[in-house]
Amino acid sequence: MVKPYVIGIDIGGQSTKLGVVDARGNIIIQDTFDTRDITTLKGYMDELEKSLTRMIAVPEIGGKEKIKGIGIGAPNGNYYKGTIEAAPNLKWAKDKQGNPKVIHLKNNVEEAMGLPAVVTNDANAAAQGEMIYGAAKGMKNFIEITLGTGVGSGIVIDGKVVYGHDGFAGELGHTTSIRRTGRLCNCGKVGCLESYASAIGVARTARELLEMDPKRPSSLRNMPADDITSRDVAEAASKGDALSIEVFNYTGRILGEAFADFVAFSAPEAIVIFGGLAQAGDLIFKPTIDAMEDNLLSIWKGKVKVIPSQLPGSEAAILGSAALAWEL
Repeated sequence: MVKPYVIGIDIGGQSTKLGVVDARGNIIIQDTFDTRDITTLKGYMDELEKSLTRMIAVPEIGGKEKIKGIGIGAPNGNYYKGTIEAAPNLKWAKDKQGNPKVIHLKNNVEEAMGLPAVVTNDANAAAQGEMIYGAAKGMKNFIEITLGTGVGSGIVIDGKVVYGHDGFAGELGHTTSIRRTGRLCNCGKVGCLESYASAIGVARTARELLEMDPKRPSSLRNMPADDITSRDVAEAASKGDALSIEVFNYTGRILGEAFADFVAFSAPEAIVIFGGLAQAGDLIFKPTIDAMEDNLLSIWKGKVKVIPSQLPGSEAAILGSAALAWEL
């Protein structure tokens, strides 16, 4: 019997998004659930199983026998082993002492659903989706940068996602060439790109600027400092709030300097930005591109595009993860 559908799952630090996808790349049905308050693997698997079971049972899908397999994009997902390893932003992937541990996600999902599964890094899944359906369609050399709770990356060279010898290639969010001192990252290192250019990093920069100059006016002062999010900063900046615009200029400068380094090792045709921060438009793109161009070697100046993802919301990661499942 021909199985016309696969499932793509995008696991993030705050939520999990999943969808049933047909062979043409159409997402037939989607679902999502919040993971911020889930602290155990069992709690996570219970929610995932409920969501998957509910989607598969709808009349448009027609049950489990119509599903070929499940593709999963996850932070620190290992394509070779089917595991999540040392993911700092997943509460349910930690032990009782709060230390990240190895989660055998492929085995757990296969046991729960009775379907074959494959796991990869969430940013690698986004890159796969972008290459097949999005802004990188037709490109063979590009880097996908995901700006969300953390900073992820998927590196594509000669049309293939780079996994490295151990399955963990492409952790560009944890490079420290720009800041070898500074903020402590959730991974335990100091000065990681993620601690500055993620959504959490943007909010942290805003709080630091507010604290450094208590008399400086800003609409962000109308809310408790601990409640400020990157979205709040973007909204304030779009309305002309000078401090919020400075936050994006600072973030973009760090991001662009890092991009110049990334170009130096893989010479991509483009760097595609995916995730919530990409929705800030020129607020993040202009300072990023300016800083990248200022720091590129002359052989690459004006040659590398920095562009937004063409797949809205969660679709890049869902479609990318789903694409892996067709190979099962």
